Amino acid sequence: MTLPDLFGVVGVLCILIAYAGATAKKLDPARAPALLLNLTGALLILVSLYFDFNLSAVLMEAAWALVAVYGLVQLTLGRNRAPD
Repeated sequence: MTLPDLFGVVGVLCILIAYAGATAKKLDPARAPALLLNLTGALLILVSLYFDFNLSAVLMEAAWALVAVYGLVQLTLGRNRAPD
């Protein structure tokens, strides 16, 4: 396994952990931990795709990262706070 492959595998694991956590109601998908896992995962996969380019995968991961960034910006600006 090459280093770019390792980055991609770790990225996939990050996204799967966030998804499984949200599905199991252990992670709130609109909160920072899940959003950061998704962002980290997408960025790591994008790094791996730099070395073995695939346009459709790059588009998917770029969109995934942008959605996570959008959620994090909303949290930072205080527009996505869940009632306590």
